[in-house]
Amino acid sequence: MEKDINSYIREYFDVKEVDVRTYSPLAFAYIGDGVFDLVIRTIVVGRGNTQTNKLHHKTSHIVKAHTQAEMIEKLKPFLTEEEQNIYRRGKSAKSPTTAKNATLADYRKATGFEALLGYLYLTDKFERILFLVKEGLAQLNERI
Repeated sequence: MEKDINSYIREYFDVKEVDVRTYSPLAFAYIGDGVFDLVIRTIVVGRGNTQTNKLHHKTSHIVKAHTQAEMIEKLKPFLTEEEQNIYRRGKSAKSPTTAKNATLADYRKATGFEALLGYLYLTDKFERILFLVKEGLAQLNERI
């Protein structure tokens, strides 16, 4: 059986497995932000080699809080009960940082979305992440 990227990294660097129930929603969001960015960057680069500023523009349009907030709204019907709970916990978490270029509502929804992705990543459900991102992009009619 093929390992998910998280399992592979943990094994390669000898990082102990931790019970994900001990993580805060903001810890989930922290790793989820990087996972989402990696997935979108991989898609963007895979669509063609071009100038880095063009790659950045395409990527930043998708990974910004407003687009993430729109995406999670479209994805709610696809979420399991467990995923909805993780999203709500992330959305409700009190972050020490504030939104730079987003409304507070969008920022909180985006944090919930990132928390969900982080949780899925840490529980080795990378295929589920890819499904949700693909479905979210389709629901928003986003072409990368």
